[in-house]
Amino acid sequence: MSQSGVVILSVEDIRKEAAKRLDRVTLNFFNDGSTDQITVLENVTAFAKYRIRPRVLRDVSKADTSVTVLGRKISFPLSVSPAGIQAMAHPDGELATSRACARRNINMGVSSFANYSIEEITKAGLTVGPIGYVMQLYTMKDRALQERIIKRAEAAGCVAIFLTADSPVLGVRYNEWRDDFRTPVGLDFPIQDKTSEMIQAQTHDDGFVAFNSDAHSWAYDIPWLRSRTKMQIWVKGVLTAEDALPAREYQCDGVIVSNHGGRQLDGVPATLDALPECVAAADGKIPIHIDGGFRTGADIFKAIALGAQCCWVGRPVIWGLAYDGEKGVEKLLNILHDEFKRCMKLAGCKSVSEISRASLAIAGQGRSLIKL
Repeated sequence: MSQSGVVILSVEDIRKEAAKRLDRVTLNFFNDGSTDQITVLENVTAFAKYRIRPRVLRDVSKADTSVTVLGRKISFPLSVSPAGIQAMAHPDGELATSRACARRNINMGVSSFANYSIEEITKAGLTVGPIGYVMQLYTMKDRALQERIIKRAEAAGCVAIFLTADSPVLGVRYNEWRDDFRTPVGLDFPIQDKTSEMIQAQTHDDGFVAFNSDAHSWAYDIPWLRSRTKMQIWVKGVLTAEDALPAREYQCDGVIVSNHGGRQLDGVPATLDALPECVAAADGKIPIHIDGGFRTGADIFKAIALGAQCCWVGRPVIWGLAYDGEKGVEKLLNILHDEFKRCMKLAGCKSVSEISRASLAIAGQGRSLIKL
């Protein structure tokens, strides 16, 4: 039960409580997608077309939700996406998220737009327990700064880079422009060596254009990263088989099927709908992860059944922070874990490896269920 006496049972409950605590501009920044908001909505609704095929009289008394992801065993196939400016939701921002991830024993992505340094974030989690971190990067115009970020992330113990590949420019975000959104005074981007004063001097969109390079390419950026770090290199933002294939060709360590939470090009496929073709293109040669729209443990189950190794969650973590800081994020992660485990048991799965396409059906045109 929350301090206000509201019983919190689901991610939706946390979302509603967060909305009470955030001002309109901040809430729009975190929740909005681009243009007509089609993709941000369909990321969530795509799960509804699938039905779980339960199995009965199976001994699930020792059901194990754990998986090995990025070289470490985590408690269930979920990790926290790199999401920027978390201190807008709660002053502890990424520090609170880091501690909550460590307590739940899952991995965490760190945004280039974090309000705390990579060293502070990793140290916060390690005070609670072991945790795997990944550093999210854009292709930057200032290559020297990009290299410094890589070296600092590696020294701080990050195990992978998530190269965000879907953002040569920002998507059309009407409310950010109408509100003249700027990161609040007093919040820095220490990973980019940017002070609050520097950030305030530009709009959010102009700041991104000045920082980000739209001249990125498979042929240049993947080898460049490989030459500068021993961390794993993952490509984030893939929605097609045509982009999963070069990820294999350039020997990337994995792919994150993502549409940037619906914040880039509106009208692209929901990530769950794009997942099967990316899994088929990967052909087991590289792992496929996914983000976008996860709101329940059953959602996680469905993505795993369709071939994802791990799911990543972003907005709900922001809602957890806004609701109750570190405790709010911990509450969110515990809800998703418990829902996922309950779903596994009801579907008759004793381990994550038993979740497969045979666990799902989809409604056909005549509304009859078709086993995948």
